[in-house]
Amino acid sequence: MQTFNRPSDYVDAAREMASSGRPTLARLLAEEAADLTSDSGAKARILADFPGRSLRQGD
Repeated sequence: MQTFNRPSDYVDAAREMASSGRPTLARLLAEEAADLTSDSGAKARILADFPGRSLRQGD
């Protein structure tokens, strides 16, 4: 069972989803990773690796 304690856990899961043809889920996981990251440059890099518009409500 995978745990999600760090931003890198979400990024790893996002990569898995992207490679299995689930880009929307990959983007949502990347957004969560970015939310948990305090460095603005790292946030931008995470989101750039998983392009697309946010599907979160309110975004």
